[in-house]
Amino acid sequence: MGARDRPGPTGEDGAATLVLDTDVSQEDPVSSIPPEDIETQGHAGLLIGSLWSPPGSPTWVAVIAHGYGEHIGRYQWVADRLTTDGAVVYAHDHVGHGRSEGERALVEDFERIVDDLHLLVERAREENPGLPLVLIGHSMGGMIAARYTQRHPEPLAAAVLSGPVLGSWEPTELAALEVIPSTPIDPTTLSRDEDVGRAYEEDELVHHGEFKRPTLHAFAATLATINNGSRLAVPTIWLHGEDDELVPIGPSREGWARIAPDGAPTKSYPGARHEIFNETNREEVIADVIAFVHEHL
Repeated sequence: MGARDRPGPTGEDGAATLVLDTDVSQEDPVSSIPPEDIETQGHAGLLIGSLWSPPGSPTWVAVIAHGYGEHIGRYQWVADRLTTDGAVVYAHDHVGHGRSEGERALVEDFERIVDDLHLLVERAREENPGLPLVLIGHSMGGMIAARYTQRHPEPLAAAVLSGPVLGSWEPTELAALEVIPSTPIDPTTLSRDEDVGRAYEEDELVHHGEFKRPTLHAFAATLATINNGSRLAVPTIWLHGEDDELVPIGPSREGWARIAPDGAPTKSYPGARHEIFNETNREEVIADVIAFVHEHL
């Protein structure tokens, strides 16, 4: 991307704020590389995933963990940008999501999801010996990535948390109700780009149903485990949209403060909604990610 970063001002929590020496006002054309299907035998069935290879020999490895109710096919643009930078990209649909097996959007224990992710990370390492590996997680995937980094810091050169569910999350309170109400995601909360919301609504691989009670309990349990766990021992950046209504920035920032490595960089994007990789300023976001990654390759 040609992005170069320089030290930025310090935030209220003492964390460094990332500043880029790059003009991202225009989106550069990038060829889209279709992925290869890959399979992982997970804890509760077959997990279907994608492998994106760069045009030349890879220089680093990225593993992506997607968010609640969605699937990894929605990350084609991110994979295109990462492969253009030389990454080979691995990802799979979590159990009960996308093309993977399992009851839709049912997660009974996120520790098992972390176990599944570790299988994918180990495959990526075995197939690319000696290359640095970066874990990128969005939303629920950011929570999974944070817990993975607590449990398995050794394989990682760095981690990126995008709009992560950290600290506390209001939907978990629905589990206490006798009947969980229907809570469909308002597609306008995803991005200022209206096409993103329309595509989400029409995507048959996206879960458009209600929350499952065990999934909400699992979210609450994992957030407590992360909050009470160790600080991350891997270079990690926290990125968040300031107008995120699905995973509000306040509780996520509070959770991040509990686990952030000393001096870890953070950046929030004014006006940006939940899916910062699908936002109108997505070029700025991916440039920030790549600049951070290059510090740790």
